[in-house]
Amino acid sequence: MTTEHNPLLLLRTRRFLPLFLTQFLGAFNDNVLKQGLMLLVTFQGGAFLGLPPAITVTVANGLFVLPMFLFSASAGQVADAFDKAVLTRWIKTVEIGIAGVAFWGFWVHSVPVLLAALFLMGLHSTFFGPIKYSILPQHLKPEEVVGGNAWVESATFVAILLGSIVGGVLISLPAGAQWTGGACVLFAVLGWIAARPIPTAPPLARVKMNWNPFSEIARNLKIASGNRAVFLAMIGISWFWFYGLLLQSQLPAYVSTVLGGEEALSTFLSAIFIVGIALGSLAAERASGGKVELGLVPMGSLGLTLFGIDLFLASPAHPAHGIGIAAFLAQPGSWRIIADFALLGAFGGLYTIPLYVMIQTRCPGEYRSRIVAANNVLNAAFMVASALLTIVGLGKGLSIPQLFLIGALMNLAVALFIYKQVPEFLQRLVVWLLVHTVYRVRGEGHAHIPAEGPALLICNHVSYMDPLIIMAESRRPVRFVMDHRIFAKPFMRFVFKEARAIPIAPAKEDPAMLDRAYDEVALALSRGELVAIFPEGRITDTGELYPFRGGVNKIVERTPVPVIPLAISGLWGSFFSRKDGPAMTRPLRRGLFNRIDLAVGPAVAPQAATPELLQAEVARLRTRP
Repeated sequence: MTTEHNPLLLLRTRRFLPLFLTQFLGAFNDNVLKQGLMLLVTFQGGAFLGLPPAITVTVANGLFVLPMFLFSASAGQVADAFDKAVLTRWIKTVEIGIAGVAFWGFWVHSVPVLLAALFLMGLHSTFFGPIKYSILPQHLKPEEVVGGNAWVESATFVAILLGSIVGGVLISLPAGAQWTGGACVLFAVLGWIAARPIPTAPPLARVKMNWNPFSEIARNLKIASGNRAVFLAMIGISWFWFYGLLLQSQLPAYVSTVLGGEEALSTFLSAIFIVGIALGSLAAERASGGKVELGLVPMGSLGLTLFGIDLFLASPAHPAHGIGIAAFLAQPGSWRIIADFALLGAFGGLYTIPLYVMIQTRCPGEYRSRIVAANNVLNAAFMVASALLTIVGLGKGLSIPQLFLIGALMNLAVALFIYKQVPEFLQRLVVWLLVHTVYRVRGEGHAHIPAEGPALLICNHVSYMDPLIIMAESRRPVRFVMDHRIFAKPFMRFVFKEARAIPIAPAKEDPAMLDRAYDEVALALSRGELVAIFPEGRITDTGELYPFRGGVNKIVERTPVPVIPLAISGLWGSFFSRKDGPAMTRPLRRGLFNRIDLAVGPAVAPQAATPELLQAEVARLRTRP
């Protein structure tokens, strides 16, 4: 993992802290209002058109989500068309007015007024949603985007939990409705104050507004589907909301009918699940090392399936009655159920954070807010589908643990479908596991690799692991030019085929392959990609540098791009090196967790990139302390 960033430092910066507080207070306020309204309807005799409380609560949930369907497309356009910081301040000003409506509704115990306020709060969240995700790549450095997403996602789920708890506590007090309404106004004002210092985030392109939500949704989905990996990442996130809503919405009934627990136990397990998501999100940042680490996604989906199945197996067949938290903890098997909920949340965090960052960083910046808005529409659609599956399943007589089992098995099917369509996820998992189990990688100078645009990476060649180390540490995909004999090895072929490696052969062996390789390199660089080459032309047999060949000159003469020198240290003598004979003949001869250093130097101008100068730069980087 690189040592050049610390996600905790983000919370001290004006580039991030105001946005972080703004989104936390917004999510918190949403749930104070929602929980206060639901408990008012359920326990304090609130009524709407004479409907039963359960139906009124369902209507309330529907009204909160409805703006996401109707206005997400418009919200994405607006976010792309105007300064996002200015929009945030306007949205937070409107939230104060909405909180005033809620305060009036609580004061007079008017459920229709509160439902109107909840709809408006959903509208407020719909317009803020695309902003909070699309603004991150504008304000944060490339190595900070994963950490920013982890903090935003963690804080959102914690705010949902705390807002629900605070709303429930306030509404239960004497004059609780007035206290709840006052809290809504207070937190809206605090959100407005928090939004004032958000730095400017101007639009990245001119946007022609289309106020037809349906045609705009279709257009945004078409734009997103143009990048298959991004679109499938959107499907993956939406699926998590499907699965997560299934677990979260049925948790109270699971506690009541399966565990025989009281309301406090439901709140306790809900908190365990949400805190698990928050910790998993932060763990994803830690494991990613400041870059998009797609290898965590398959790991996350596997955990979601395994612990969903285990929750089904751990559920008691004969529940007790009216037990609280202490009595539940004293029962055999209780800690297994707690662990299942915690790990479902944690693996959910590992699963979603790389997908969110992938959407933000791999779609065109001028469309970013609209892509996020399209993702929100898909999320809402999947949540509706989850609710329908639950209704149908329970109507057919399925138990709640059986529903959890069906969700876990469906998760496995969805995961296999996505990974078959985009094998990059599994390829990155293989690389991540190998690099983080056999080795401990320390990197420095990664900022020299450009965040966008073409560049040619050159590196010394110590072992068969060299490309995997570079691939694991790079924040951008890298296309490697490699000897066709290495490319043909079964394991290497699986990894590098999905990385679109470019096989090459010497002119005397296969001149046609050599010409094709140079053509492919030129095409990749013209498209703004990163290409990596090992100028020695072979893996070292001595641990020292061999003379650099002239392939780099041929590449930059044809396509002048910056040349970035890299140096790997610590792999000589490993299983994958040629020390004392052929490579890969002495498994784990240095044990596990060996330290590897990857140093990156400043870019060399293409006209200055002679083999002698580049070799001297790599030699210098190898000897750095």
